[in-house]
Amino acid sequence: MASKGFRSSARSKRKARRKKIEIKKKEFSYRGMTLEELKKLSIEELLPFLPSRMRRTIKRGLTEKQDKLLKDIEKANTGDMIRTHCRDMIILPNFIGHIIHVHNGKEFQRVDIQPDMIGHYLGEFALSRQKVKHTGPGVGATRSSKYMPLK
Repeated sequence: MASKGFRSSARSKRKARRKKIEIKKKEFSYRGMTLEELKKLSIEELLPFLPSRMRRTIKRGLTEKQDKLLKDIEKANTGDMIRTHCRDMIILPNFIGHIIHVHNGKEFQRVDIQPDMIGHYLGEFALSRQKVKHTGPGVGATRSSKYMPLK
């Protein structure tokens, strides 16, 4: 009986220690800038903070599809559904909070844009390849390949 009382007091002490520990959520920053500061920047002002491949893509100019997607995102509310085939669009700070359905070649996949995605392409989050699933031999297989061992 005494051991049960000991266990319960130890358990209550552990609970008390857990309550004292507060988990601090780390504030998001992208290359030293907060999300609010990034959203205030224009595309030209944002360029020095992006990786070189993205910088070069934007300096060359966006395509018509990319311009249309950018305008659609500016017009849309944060909960609106936006569908696009433009997998090569770079995720910019003003995309955050939007839900974009990106075409993967077969269907549209839902992508919730989050701050960690800045500087990546939309296509990176809508995978176009599936895992290979091997089954038994198909139609037209040779006689020897149809043999399946019984294990």
